[in-house]
Amino acid sequence: MTDTNRATSIEQWTSVQAYVLAVICLLVGIAGGWFIRGSQSPTAAATETANSAPAMGSANAGAQTPTPADMQKMADTQAGPLIEKLKADPNNAGLLENIGNIYYDAQQYPTAIDYYQRALKVEPTNTGVRTDMATAYWYTGNADTAIAEFQKSLSYEPNKANTLFNLGIVEWQGKMDIDKAVATWQKLLDTNPNYEAKDKVLELMAQAKKHSGVKPGTPAKPLP
Repeated sequence: MTDTNRATSIEQWTSVQAYVLAVICLLVGIAGGWFIRGSQSPTAAATETANSAPAMGSANAGAQTPTPADMQKMADTQAGPLIEKLKADPNNAGLLENIGNIYYDAQQYPTAIDYYQRALKVEPTNTGVRTDMATAYWYTGNADTAIAEFQKSLSYEPNKANTLFNLGIVEWQGKMDIDKAVATWQKLLDTNPNYEAKDKVLELMAQAKKHSGVKPGTPAKPLP
C-alpha cells in the first residue's frame, strides 16, 4: 500500500466512527456483564450510556454494527498516536494504561492485557488498572487468573468497591461459588455504605441466592 493510500485509509476511520465504537463497546459491556471499570464511577457509566445512545442512533442511522476486524482497526487507529508517544517514553504508565483502555473498550482483550501488564510493571499498586486487567482476563475465559488479579488488587486496596463488585460477578458466574460471591458483595456494602451502585449489588445478591442450591463449579446462567 502506498503512503497516499495508507493515509486515505486511516482518514476513513473518522472521529465519528471512533465515537460510535466507544458507545457500542460501552453498551455491550454493560449489557453483557454488568462489570464496572476499575476507576469509573457507576453513575458516570450509566449517565454516559444514557446520553450516548440517542446520539449513536440519530447520527448513524442504518449503520452496520462494526465487525471484530472493524473494531480492531478502529482501536489501532485511535491508539496509534499514543503508541508513537510511547516509543519515546516506553515506561509511561499513564500512556500504557490509556492504550490498554482503548483496546479494552474495543473488546481486544489480549492486547489490552498486554498494555495493562506493562503499566503494572511500572505502577504495580494501581488498583484501577489491575481491576480492568482482571476483568479483561475474565472476558478471555480465564476466571482463575481474573480472580487472582482481583485479589491482588484488594491486597493493595482491601475495600476498593469496583474490584469487589467485579470479583463477586466472577466468583458467581465463573466459579458458581454463591457463598463467596455474596460475601464479597456484602463486604462491598459494609465497607462502602454510600456506594452508587448499591441497588445493583443487592439485585446481584438476590439473583445469586436463587442459585444457592447449585453445586459449585456448575456454569451459571448468563446475566440478563
